[in-house]
Amino acid sequence: MKKLINKPEDVVKEALAGMLAAHPDLLRVDVEQQVIVRKDAPVPNKVGVISGGGSGHEPMHGGFVGRGMLDAACPGAVFTSPVPDQILEATKAVSSGSGVLHIVKNYTGDVMNFEMAAELAAAEGIEVASVVTNDDVAVQDSLYTAGRRGVGVTVLLEKIVGGFAETGAPLEQVAALARKVNEQGRSMGMALTSCTVPTAGHPTFELGEDEMEIGIGIHGEPGRRRVKLAPAAEIVEMLATPVIDDLGLKAGEQVLAFVNGMGGTPLIELYIVYNELQRILKGKQVSIGRSLVGSYITSLEMAGCSITLVRLDDELVKYWDAPVHTPALRWGV
Repeated sequence: MKKLINKPEDVVKEALAGMLAAHPDLLRVDVEQQVIVRKDAPVPNKVGVISGGGSGHEPMHGGFVGRGMLDAACPGAVFTSPVPDQILEATKAVSSGSGVLHIVKNYTGDVMNFEMAAELAAAEGIEVASVVTNDDVAVQDSLYTAGRRGVGVTVLLEKIVGGFAETGAPLEQVAALARKVNEQGRSMGMALTSCTVPTAGHPTFELGEDEMEIGIGIHGEPGRRRVKLAPAAEIVEMLATPVIDDLGLKAGEQVLAFVNGMGGTPLIELYIVYNELQRILKGKQVSIGRSLVGSYITSLEMAGCSITLVRLDDELVKYWDAPVHTPALRWGV
């Protein structure tokens, strides 16, 4: 195992300290509690928007804290859910009296701990709404999941909903928009290599030199099938077709297309994937209204990618385009 770390058990706290040192103008960070908060939180008369999950998926979620996206994030240990007390601290830190939205990826530990934190917050007089993302079309149930996993749509949802929350919209409407984005989005990923959790010290799974896993989860969970390595055009077809079919995209519709790197894939390859994706969509007379290419929801140093499509309308375009100013995503400011 070769990693730029000191001690495996200190990885998350030292990374959080580094985030604070790099972005003191944007963030407040409680390194001990492992809570990242927008510098000006709580924002008066605004719904607080928070998310969280295991570390190792950077920049999600801490890199998306700031104006126009998340008000706070709570990272757990690597690939491990944050605990209820931690989520409660994040909830209290962003509560201005207008309610708080929890954005939760559909993993059993995340769902359970966010539910407990919401109950604790309610006992303290904070109104909480929760939206669970479950956009992965690869498998119905997995090692960490009852139902579909929450993956790439989570990033796009956080941006769109964060933009809407900045307008002062009420909690009920902010939660409704979050559910809409989740319902209109689907994702699927693949891996060329495994990744190594620092405290484990060995790869999560083994892939042969000529093998790839189609439908992989962001924690290294198995996918639909293991197949021989293929050209990018064939790989993108394997990922995009199930997404398009599950979403029921029709000629004349418009999408937000997100090609995401899993942590160890260079940008030059992600643009090759995007080129193949736009070719497939063009052939189906589906237009790309907005796009995002890069490594935004990763799995440590895993090589591979995921494809996410969200069906667009004027409302989603408006809040996707709204200004955002976070460590990892920034435009319009």
